[in-house]
Amino acid sequence: MPDSFKMTNLPFSLLDENEQNLLRSNLDIVYYQKGEYIMTAGEEPEGVFVILKGRVGESEVAEDDSDAAKHVFVHYTNEDYFGGWSAIRGKAIHNFIAEEETICHVLPTKTLLDLMATNSLFADYFQQNLSAKTEIVQQHGKDQDMAEFMLAKVSDGLVREPLVILEGTSIREATMLMREKKADCLLVKRGNRYGMVTGTDLLDAVVVNELPMTTDLAEIASYRLITVKPDDYLFNALIIMTQQHIERVVVMKDNEMGGIVELTDVLSYFSSHSHVIGLRIERAQTVEDLKEAAKGLDDLIKALVSHGVKTRFAMDLLAAMNGRIIAKLFNIIIPADMQPHVCLLVMGSEGRGEQIMKTDQDNAIIHRDGLVWPEMQNTLNKFSETLIEFGFPPCPGNIMVSNPAWVKSLGDWTKMLSEWADRCDGDSQMNLAIAVDAKPVAGNPAIFKASRNWFMRHLRNNDVFFSHFAKASLEFDTPLTFFGNLKDKGQLDIKKGGIFPIVHGIRTLALEYRVKATNTFERIEALTEMGQLKEKHGREITEALSLFISLRLRQQIKRIECSDTGHDQTPNIIDLQSLDKLERDLLRDALHIVKGFKKHLELRYHLGG
Repeated sequence: MPDSFKMTNLPFSLLDENEQNLLRSNLDIVYYQKGEYIMTAGEEPEGVFVILKGRVGESEVAEDDSDAAKHVFVHYTNEDYFGGWSAIRGKAIHNFIAEEETICHVLPTKTLLDLMATNSLFADYFQQNLSAKTEIVQQHGKDQDMAEFMLAKVSDGLVREPLVILEGTSIREATMLMREKKADCLLVKRGNRYGMVTGTDLLDAVVVNELPMTTDLAEIASYRLITVKPDDYLFNALIIMTQQHIERVVVMKDNEMGGIVELTDVLSYFSSHSHVIGLRIERAQTVEDLKEAAKGLDDLIKALVSHGVKTRFAMDLLAAMNGRIIAKLFNIIIPADMQPHVCLLVMGSEGRGEQIMKTDQDNAIIHRDGLVWPEMQNTLNKFSETLIEFGFPPCPGNIMVSNPAWVKSLGDWTKMLSEWADRCDGDSQMNLAIAVDAKPVAGNPAIFKASRNWFMRHLRNNDVFFSHFAKASLEFDTPLTFFGNLKDKGQLDIKKGGIFPIVHGIRTLALEYRVKATNTFERIEALTEMGQLKEKHGREITEALSLFISLRLRQQIKRIECSDTGHDQTPNIIDLQSLDKLERDLLRDALHIVKGFKKHLELRYHLGG
């Protein structure tokens, strides 16, 4: 067996030493001339082919063999493998033709099946679903060590034993104990509940509120604890601290208190400067300070992605950061006496928390009925202009607070939603889709909650509306051939082909079942818990959406780095030629999940015909 065969590539790197020796002892080498058929549709294949040198085209079966080349939908080159699925099935469903002189290693079908029988991971790689393949790649990919480092669990040695005192301990006693133990916080146990007291709480109690030193510490403790589980990702704990503006979280397991995780410990695990950015945002007093603080966000996301952090976690962190930037700008620009009477919403991908690289602004204002604020529109125009200066591009559809059409009183806002829901035209449906993904980020959130709850009640049992609303999910074709493979057109619009059908279909289901979450992943989890999606179905849809977003993000970063302007003019385009064999396989599998989900929506909402 020549040394040219690389065992370091997936899936062969999944084999142990004995299995690799078995593979080597059964490999053969074959040579094909240009135009020669390596595998013919309908025939039994020899096994799995791994290209040592050359180029092979996989094509659909054409009625006229002379036209076969016109139907090629994927090419295989050096180190790619093909024919695994055909070997397992015992019959090739496509033609594989050498497009130039080609040398291949051949792993016989019998050996392939023997290895699959003894190695479940190897078998999963060839025949399992998208979730299994993605998990294998995450565990055995190039950035395995970095990914494991970045995705450490809370329980990985970072949980501190807390200082716990019982109800009845005085402020003086607690202060002395904290000084002795060199602790900056403690937990008070009152019955079966725990409350937290920090050094700042003690200062406020004595200096600001002038409480006597004999006061029971349980009286000043905060019992609304922010908690995580031991098996949560440490990165997720960082996101929670960023969102909640706190420096510690309590670890709970099965309703039992397990300890405390401190921000300083979490930061020691990460090379990124995410919390430094967060602190600069919070400390900003002027628009210029805030603009300077926000500059590092794109570099932060690039660093996280390059270090193997899962795309969903990167999205969550950026959503928290962007929300804080927008809220801080709102606090700087909007007069303090007006802030309790208005609510700023972000919508679209930002409302769902699914924005990574900055995309178009989608925002709106709901204000209380009867508000008198003559300078409102001028102030909001300044807000939109400043966001543009911060790098948030203007919305081509003008869905921004600088447009009076998106600045409404509570009564007018609910009336507008109702009118859109009653119409079936495309613009109304599109506007409604944007609006129902709204999330309050600044001002008075009670105004938004009143409108959301009213609208959900308005739609109850409105089957006609949901049927029309769901139809948009089927608007774009899934880019698969008749035989279920990727259409080879060089480029693919991943938003139309994969992301939008999932996002809008899940949005429809979430609206029907009054799920208040706006994030698509959280909506899927909620629908699964409610039994409206089967657990396996929900998991597969989640994996597919994660893959689409990850592929898009990596290509966006690449285009931005190569661009003179620093912007990506085609953010939703996937260059298929830049994907390797594994990525193409995963993309194809994910698009099959989209196709199945669209069929599910067709049946559920009677959209056929």
